[in-house]
Amino acid sequence: MTTPHHDPNDAAPGLTPIQWAICITAAIGFAFDAYVLLMLPLIVRPALVELLRVPATDPQVNAWVGTLFNVPAVAGGIFGLLGGYLTDIFGRRRVLVWSILLYAISGVAAGYSTTVYQLLFWRCCMFIGVCVEFVAAVAWLAELFTNPKQREAVVGYTQAFGSLGGVMVTAAYYLVVTYADSLPLVRGTHDPWRYTLMSGIVPAIPLIIIRPFLPESPAWREKRAAGTLQRPSFAEIFRPEFRRTTIVTTIMMACAYAAAFGAIQQVPRIVPGLAEVRSLPHAVVEQTVSKVQWFQELGGLAGRIVLAFLAVRIVGRRRLLHVFQIPGMILLPIVFLFAATSSLEMLKWGIGIVGFMTIAQFSFWGNYLPRVYPTYLRGTGESFAANVGGRMIGTTAALLTTSLVAFMPGATPPIKLAYAAALVGTGAYVIGFIASFWLPEPGKEGLPD
Repeated sequence: MTTPHHDPNDAAPGLTPIQWAICITAAIGFAFDAYVLLMLPLIVRPALVELLRVPATDPQVNAWVGTLFNVPAVAGGIFGLLGGYLTDIFGRRRVLVWSILLYAISGVAAGYSTTVYQLLFWRCCMFIGVCVEFVAAVAWLAELFTNPKQREAVVGYTQAFGSLGGVMVTAAYYLVVTYADSLPLVRGTHDPWRYTLMSGIVPAIPLIIIRPFLPESPAWREKRAAGTLQRPSFAEIFRPEFRRTTIVTTIMMACAYAAAFGAIQQVPRIVPGLAEVRSLPHAVVEQTVSKVQWFQELGGLAGRIVLAFLAVRIVGRRRLLHVFQIPGMILLPIVFLFAATSSLEMLKWGIGIVGFMTIAQFSFWGNYLPRVYPTYLRGTGESFAANVGGRMIGTTAALLTTSLVAFMPGATPPIKLAYAAALVGTGAYVIGFIASFWLPEPGKEGLPD
């Protein structure tokens, strides 16, 4: 089947009821992905304090933070890469359903962890499910909507709900911190971090009920039925016509994830070290952490929405990306070197702006990648950039940041962490910006056949 030709000037048609159902389901899925991933920055410090039975400033906590950010991401990257391959063989919808089940069940199991190794194992399972789900969902959406303007808008706006998932988990954490004592005991305690991990099953319920009844990608299904669907392979994405795209997108996705994991997601551990926060009661400290995270997530949500709006108005993909890269490259070091070490109020607003510039770039790749690979390679190509570049390479920035803490100046561990985050996050931005000049522009608005 050849993708229907659409004049770029054609207005996008209205959505049908089934298309609305697809969009709503995809939006819930992206929100759930982010909900599961973004709970770790909130719960990692109290979880490690309990499981390791040491103070929050103990070096073991810092070391395990790097491990919990990095190892599950690498596991997710490896299995996500396999998942992208499987979506090209077995179809987008089937892989979506099984990936959701995996990370929903794993979240509940993680809430019952009694050792840090159990938490690490179940966190790996959660990450694997999210990584597989993301690649399958983007390929599925891009192939269901053939009108270029409609596709750009649908993929962009549904991905914006990923940041809504971050807002939701921040609100959930605030609520469980505030009302934990009135909730049922888990492992004999009322620990908020356990309830937060387990809460991830709630938004999975409507997805499991609805998604099996939604249509498979017509482009994939018809090629499969006609026997014209070529067998994907990782070697294919390094053929001369795809090599530059694969290498550059992998590097740039690694940089986007490095800025997020190496800098932004370290903020919940920086907040308790601020002068205004240090002397507060424990519950109030955790509430303050969630409030700062709330600003960052709202900034990310706004960034995704703005990118979705601009994606159908700015033709050049590099130009679109630079709208977010250039300001972010300037603002990130300012926020982490100054606001994060001196003022709670400045940090709240500063991290909101940095979140705006950084998280928007995640939505960019959801719009860009489906346009540069043909149907039989779409899942494989997307998963390589997202999983090898983003999850396996980019998330090592968290390990780098925690390792650099010991060599940073500063009077307290949170200040040292802020300086390390500034160094790693700024470096990621600079490398990503330089690499963007080699980013290929898609040849046409329609999807490659």
